[in-house]
Amino acid sequence: MLASHNKGKLVEFQELFEPFGLEIVSAAELDLPEPEETGTTFAENARIKAHAAARASGMLALSDDSGLCVDALGGDPGVYTANWAGPNKDFCMA
Repeated sequence: MLASHNKGKLVEFQELFEPFGLEIVSAAELDLPEPEETGTTFAENARIKAHAAARASGMLALSDDSGLCVDALGGDPGVYTANWAGPNKDFCMA
């Protein structure tokens, strides 16, 4: 299970695991709540999401976290990229 509500990430992970015959289901498909990402690094936020999804579903969970780190902005927005994108953010790449 992918601890994500991002449809684009789900597609990417499904493509990665398809050669191994593994079916990936997302936290969104299981109607799991999105945990608050309180980490200060991408790794901490990925861990928060994976642990929350595993506890809520009783399944093994895998997650990642990413964002934009712009040198000219001192590395910002970094782990705060989703907040920076605003409430109507859509990370799907069509």
